[in-house]
Amino acid sequence: MMVWAVIIGMGVLVFLNRYVFLEPRLPLRLSSNARQFLGFAVPGMLTAICGPIVFMPEKQLNLQWDNPYLLSSLVAVGLVIWTRSTLISMLLSMGFFFLLRWWL
Repeated sequence: MMVWAVIIGMGVLVFLNRYVFLEPRLPLRLSSNARQFLGFAVPGMLTAICGPIVFMPEKQLNLQWDNPYLLSSLVAVGLVIWTRSTLISMLLSMGFFFLLRWWL
């Protein structure tokens, strides 16, 4: 029962947080500094989620060239810079990752 209360409570909290900033009829406006500061939230969150997966796949720092997570992330970054397409880069880097995992 407690787990469901936490899940529902967090859902309500996230909804209200998004609603306040996205509802155009509410008189809340953010300054340009606040909007610029919030622009760093998504890259920071992605780094916090992906960093441990890429650099520590077996709960230990692995910077070797046989780390498929590290190689695939480097390929993904290169593809994003080269193609400028998120979908193509994601599909190609996922294919590269699965091929690398099969080969290694």
